[in-house]
Amino acid sequence: MFKLPFIYLFLGILAKSSAGQFYFPNEAAQVPNYGRCITPNRERALCIHLEDCKYLYGILTTTPLRDTDRLYLSRSQCGYTNGKVLICCPDRYRDTSPVTQAPPRPNVTTTNLLPLPGQCGNILSNRIYGGVKTKIDEFPWMALIEYTKAEGKKGHHCGGSLISTRYVVTASHCVNGKSLPSDWRLTGVRLGEWDTATNPDCEVDVRGMKDCAPPHLDVPVERTIPHPDYIPSSKNQVNDIALLRLGQQIEYTDFVRPICLPLDTNLRAATFDGITMDVAGWGKTEQLSASNLKLKAAVEGFRMEQCQQVYSSQEILLEETQMCAGGKEGVDSCRGDSGGPLIGLDTNKVNTYYFLAGVVSFGPTPCGLAGWPGVYTLVGKYVDWIQNTIEA
Repeated sequence: MFKLPFIYLFLGILAKSSAGQFYFPNEAAQVPNYGRCITPNRERALCIHLEDCKYLYGILTTTPLRDTDRLYLSRSQCGYTNGKVLICCPDRYRDTSPVTQAPPRPNVTTTNLLPLPGQCGNILSNRIYGGVKTKIDEFPWMALIEYTKAEGKKGHHCGGSLISTRYVVTASHCVNGKSLPSDWRLTGVRLGEWDTATNPDCEVDVRGMKDCAPPHLDVPVERTIPHPDYIPSSKNQVNDIALLRLGQQIEYTDFVRPICLPLDTNLRAATFDGITMDVAGWGKTEQLSASNLKLKAAVEGFRMEQCQQVYSSQEILLEETQMCAGGKEGVDSCRGDSGGPLIGLDTNKVNTYYFLAGVVSFGPTPCGLAGWPGVYTLVGKYVDWIQNTIEA
């Protein structure tokens, strides 16, 4: 087991000025705390010594420490005092009872055909990378949406996210949007793609070793399901979400794997203000094809009140089923696909996992303008619709 000072250094936690200490008599009894805080997944919590947050402390002292766990822990830091790291710890993580096994699975019904954390949202290679270009096995749920055009020509002009063996989530404007040419038909989905210029894809690591993926998988779409309340001509593009039912069941691999949906009650209600997330894709939209390589960019959740003010100048009224992220010059969902994922990070008592926080909907033209965040469909508001719509 690592010594604690080494662990703190490993997390990249820097010493900060001491926080003022508070005590809330009905919360975290006999545990000193340093005020209220908000976790990376927008739960209200208490800022306490890391050692007093039993579950997160247990993760930290696990060998080897997974990169996804390290990222969550570093984002949960809320201070540093008297040589000790403070962590933003929800009530459920202060439970001292050991976790011996995953929670029991409910009986299979049409509402739980979706994979759960442990089956979805994981990065099997145990790697987190910075920069714009993804690694060959990052975000294995990413999908390219195929359109068949005049004379049988095919092209990919939207993105999506695999959520189960039979379904992909994308934007409704990629299915029945007003900008889609009348002679285009959405006919398929490509999975397991990284570089659209090669097949199979290979990447050379720092040691000169070649890492290759299997050939990408082209799957026909059996049925397109735009949200019934989506209005293609609307300025605010509310309900811009759709499901694609695949023509066959998909077998999961290291390069084709689903992302989790925000099934947790806290995640369904979260607005992600100030939370850093990833948007990813090939930069393909209805009008633009920008990259052969799968790209990513880190964007921060934008307060809805501020976003409303920005878009009101264009007479666009956003609703509570939407969210905004980005707004920094040159960093936007232009690096992703229209219909592609906004990716959040969560942890429970069993797994740290990625979930689908948003779907790329629309933004300013040109994109990446300072002060103009992109607009996303807030997936947590549509979990019930998804669960009630999907079939075995």
